[in-house]
Amino acid sequence: MTPATEAELAQAVADAAGPLRIRGGGTRAIGQAGPGAVLSVAELRGIELYEPGALTLVARAGTPLAEIEAVLAAEGQRLPFEPMDHRALLGTEGAPTIGGVVASNASGPRRIQAGACRDSLIGVRFVDGSGAVIRNGGRVMKNVTGYDLVKLMAGSWGTLGVLSEVSFKLLPAPEAAACVLIEGLSDARAVAALSAALGSPFEVSGAAHVPVGLDGAPVTMIRIEGFADAVAYRAGRLQALLARFGDSVVETDPERVAAGWSWIRDVEGFAGLSGDVWRVSVKPSDGPAAVTAVAPERAIYDWGGGLIWMLVPEGRDIRPALAGIGGHATLIRASEATRRDIPSFHPEAAPVAALSAKLRAEFDPRGILNPGLMG
Repeated sequence: MTPATEAELAQAVADAAGPLRIRGGGTRAIGQAGPGAVLSVAELRGIELYEPGALTLVARAGTPLAEIEAVLAAEGQRLPFEPMDHRALLGTEGAPTIGGVVASNASGPRRIQAGACRDSLIGVRFVDGSGAVIRNGGRVMKNVTGYDLVKLMAGSWGTLGVLSEVSFKLLPAPEAAACVLIEGLSDARAVAALSAALGSPFEVSGAAHVPVGLDGAPVTMIRIEGFADAVAYRAGRLQALLARFGDSVVETDPERVAAGWSWIRDVEGFAGLSGDVWRVSVKPSDGPAAVTAVAPERAIYDWGGGLIWMLVPEGRDIRPALAGIGGHATLIRASEATRRDIPSFHPEAAPVAALSAKLRAEFDPRGILNPGLMG
């Protein structure tokens, strides 16, 4: 089923006799795909409203992300949260859609400064499990009606409703960017350096560490963005601040800076390598301990050490090794057999699980929207 309008989408859900598998661009094949007919929103596409002066955009859920980013770039603007592209990591094809970005709350390295996708989302329209159309939030930043429900839809993976339209607040694109690079740090020293940078007044917009970089050596990366003169000044001050951790260099070539952070954002270092990929979220100070506990084949730290991508042998559940370390672990890439045996999404504590079940029962009383995907 590929409805072309919101009314057709609502009718398709209302008429469904069994489970539905919700699909946007088909690029984020995460979790165990349960039984059901595929309901695609790929034809619900197009930018409904774009007001550069008001820094707001409204688009239909099936609109390709690349189309939106191109329109924003032409006006010197961007989505604040730097959404991840999963295609290289997962080996998928197709075009990521803005609805898929919201459904997965896809957020990149800039989250430490600008927040996640849900923090830029100001309005949604969606069809619930009964086929009713629900609008929440608004099309302008001053409208905060239904704020909680707007945030609830981000990261719900289509289990509460099928998105038909999303609204965002935007930010101007920076004039320049630079990346301070330090080589050779241990994981613990790198996280300490990242914490020092993030605690500084120099407006860091990216803080990552790669224990095995492209040349095989550890590299710690700290990004700053803004007006060219301010970026040059802040980069120099940041180098001085971090001198106790070792010598550093500053990369200012815009293409190299962009490529390096795309590599971090999309976990390109794991693309093509065999093994399962886990996404682990912990306190930044617990990052090195989490890596030591799991002992993955490869690891990449983002968000100052609070987000760790781990590559491990196929079929291994890393959650027992992380017992005692607060946070959660999501299985992002694995075989179908492994996804049947190991829940992709972190098991919820009993009170949270009860609340999740109540929400799903409220918005999807028939239990037909991506059943079983999130547990």
